[in-house]
Amino acid sequence: MYSLFAWRYFKAKKSTNAINIISWICIVAMVVGTAALILVLSVFNGFEGLVKSLYASFYTDLKISPASGKTITLSAEQLQQLRNVKGIRNFTLVVEEKAILQNGDNQAIVHLKGVDNNYETTTTVNRHIYSGKFGIGTTEKPLLVLGVGIEGTLGVRAGSDVLPLTIYVPRKNNSEDLNEMEDISSDTIHTAGSFMIQQDFDNKYAITDLRFLQNAMKLNPNEYSGVEIAVINPEEADKVGQQLSGIFGEGFKIQNRYQQNQSLYAIMNLERWIFYAVLCIILVVAAFNMVGALTMLVLEKRKDISVLNALGANQNLVLKIFLSEGLLLAAIGGGIGMLIALAVVLLQQQFHLVPLEGGSFLIDYFPVELRLIDFVLVATTVLIVSFLASWIPAVKASRQQFSLRSE
Repeated sequence: MYSLFAWRYFKAKKSTNAINIISWICIVAMVVGTAALILVLSVFNGFEGLVKSLYASFYTDLKISPASGKTITLSAEQLQQLRNVKGIRNFTLVVEEKAILQNGDNQAIVHLKGVDNNYETTTTVNRHIYSGKFGIGTTEKPLLVLGVGIEGTLGVRAGSDVLPLTIYVPRKNNSEDLNEMEDISSDTIHTAGSFMIQQDFDNKYAITDLRFLQNAMKLNPNEYSGVEIAVINPEEADKVGQQLSGIFGEGFKIQNRYQQNQSLYAIMNLERWIFYAVLCIILVVAAFNMVGALTMLVLEKRKDISVLNALGANQNLVLKIFLSEGLLLAAIGGGIGMLIALAVVLLQQQFHLVPLEGGSFLIDYFPVELRLIDFVLVATTVLIVSFLASWIPAVKASRQQFSLRSE
């Protein structure tokens, strides 16, 4: 019943036009605030999905690495057990070490990654080749696949260079003293191609043959930096990880894709909530307008409140009427704002109306993604803010006693 009163009060003509103006200002502020929240969250969703897809090209679903130290030793029996684990699609053995690449006077410190032939089917790095082709060569004739940032630093055109690069790799050494002749391996190596995924990888990594790097570092054939694993169903990666924990036990660290990039995901999530909190200020401004609109409406409807009191209405009924009025204003503004945001996101997805400036991105438009949870979150926020804003004038209205005689 009180919702019916609220709807009639909203539609009814007011004696003072300012009440109508303030009410519509309140609705417009709710529209802007709601639409802004949905749009910003959708943009964050789009960029988050893009970044995750790029990182998924380089990081696998699961990774086995040493709990301490730089290498792990895997026996033939453990590798066979790994092959028999249900849910694993493929895995690749890797060795990683920092190295120096030199092309004439140009040098670059790189994160050298030695991989086996399963690497191409375990990751999707080979789908992001920028120049040349993906190829790691052999133990005797290794090849390099460079990130485009390293390619630019060295001043080479990967895959078409005539002269080889010089590569310096530190060897395994238990001594604290460094002997340049004994502890650093140097060799020449040609490039096969370059990849472009994301700056974190493009400026850091170079990929080569596993056995070549093991020999250069003087590692044993069964020593590795880790095992990168692709699973059949990414949603069951944690279940597969639990099986691996049972096989390898202590001394091994098993991480899913989120754990491998935990700091990145944590920062992205923090930024999302910071922008959400800042944009909520728009709704707070709308709430101030709502307080003014409802306070003036209470003064406008003094006679109606007096009649209701005379008919036996208690304070609770009057309170609910004006609370419903505030929630009605919020529902209208919030509903329109959500529809506008939905339309804008769908248009952006279809026609890419808003471009990304600069021309150095993988895409040339703002990525957006709709999520139901965002609509639920924003709707809840709008209702809570409007309820708190409506509470003060509604309580005042319920506690005041207006006399019909004075009207």
